[in-house]
Amino acid sequence: MSRAKGNIAEDRATSFLQEEGYSILERNFYTKFGEIDIIAYKEEVFHFVEVKSGEDYEKAVQNMTPKKIGRILRSVDVFIKKKNITSDYCVDAMIVTPEEITLIDNITL
Repeated sequence: MSRAKGNIAEDRATSFLQEEGYSILERNFYTKFGEIDIIAYKEEVFHFVEVKSGEDYEKAVQNMTPKKIGRILRSVDVFIKKKNITSDYCVDAMIVTPEEITLIDNITL
């Protein structure tokens, strides 16, 4: 997927989250392990959101590999330590297709 397509998907995901009452704290937080697409906050919980897009839901979901989730979790640890976060947090996924946006809460359970 091109960076431009990824940016469009992330823009759509950000708008969706804001409409659902999330505060967007940061986008594209980079660490040596990888990137966190969106960091949001709602109801005293930090949400680290991985955005995946594709022509359909199945193709987008297939990009969520255990290796990718592991890199995200290591990046989340960096953010938490850097910002001295003591609140609850979870890792969510957003699947963005041309027709819909789906939020999957707490993908690491």
